[in-house]
Amino acid sequence: MNPGTWNLWRDQVGAILRLEIKKNFLARRGLWIYLLAAAPTVLLWAHAFLNLRDGRKCDLGRDSLIFATIFQFFYLRLAIFFACVGVFMYLFRGEMIEKSLHYYLLAPVRREVLLAGKYLAGVLTTSVIFCTATALSLAAILAHAPRQAAEQYLFAGGGAGHVLAYISIAALACVGYGGVFLVMGFLFRNPVVPAALVLVWESLNPFLPAMLKKISVIFYLQSLCPLPVPAQGDFAFLAVLAEPTPAYLAVPGLLLLTAAGLFLAARQVRKLEINYGAE
Repeated sequence: MNPGTWNLWRDQVGAILRLEIKKNFLARRGLWIYLLAAAPTVLLWAHAFLNLRDGRKCDLGRDSLIFATIFQFFYLRLAIFFACVGVFMYLFRGEMIEKSLHYYLLAPVRREVLLAGKYLAGVLTTSVIFCTATALSLAAILAHAPRQAAEQYLFAGGGAGHVLAYISIAALACVGYGGVFLVMGFLFRNPVVPAALVLVWESLNPFLPAMLKKISVIFYLQSLCPLPVPAQGDFAFLAVLAEPTPAYLAVPGLLLLTAAGLFLAARQVRKLEINYGAE
């Protein structure tokens, strides 16, 4: 493979990336993703404003645990999950519905390059939205804490590391779920079916044997979370306790799972045929 070919592919990926970002960021159909990401942020800032107005002091330990619960159960299991369903399954299937995919396929671009450009655009779009929402939510918690307590939490209590960890996990969630739902977009016409199947599998993760836990995105994401949130509810006693995977294994494990999804998607995109009448 000569350097000229790599440079050509890089330029083509960059061009597709820029085009897709404009379509993803500015599309009206994506408004619900912004609202989904902003919901906890708005509530946390409203809580901070009321506390500041009434002179109530913040308990950083309690609020940190509340945010950990919001992050793991709302952001990871619902908001980012369904945002990736909407974005990544639409990358190719949506163009089939809009009868515009043939413009890409008629261009002198390898289909794997097209896949890479679209995937990176989806990752960048969802990561920017949810990393920003995560950072603003954490800022809301610190905004109504006493200054000395906030500084001690950030610089002496490991809080700065927690902030970076949450933002990084949000980005990794977009990478992982993006790879899963990109390939699902080729295998299913109706997004409800794969979304339901994956949601059930991810929800059952606490109750699965240790070996099966590793075949899920949420297992690696939860292993990276700074604060553990135990399973709750009537069936919590059924949860199978497993040692959290260290970060140096969890990140490669998640990336390998994502790579497997992208490999399957690349195989599907090579066989892709346009049949607008069937959509």
